[in-house]
Amino acid sequence: MTIFIWVLQGILAAMFFMAAVGKLTGSSMHRGVFDHLRLPQWFRVVTGLVELTGAVLLVLGYWYETYIGPGSLILGVTAIGGMLAHIRVKDGFKDAFMIVLLGILSFILLYLVR
Repeated sequence: MTIFIWVLQGILAAMFFMAAVGKLTGSSMHRGVFDHLRLPQWFRVVTGLVELTGAVLLVLGYWYETYIGPGSLILGVTAIGGMLAHIRVKDGFKDAFMIVLLGILSFILLYLVR
């Protein structure tokens, strides 16, 4: 089970780290997504910081296991917010699939390390 947790932890940390960097650097894709979701651009930066915090906690979890739970909880709650934003603008499942998947994986990780 430990190897599965490490792999899941790495996948989530990498995915949310890449998303955070895109949001914090203001990539045109992320600017467009936040415009589409009718969210202000300052919220893109806040979301990027939250995602970066969660990813860093998951990476630190390789050395200090107590960081895995808070990191996966932060990312899971962030994913719920992303899902609600997609629902609010009536996006289809195809548009929201990745955040739904990452949210589910975050809560699975949280369950496994509880």
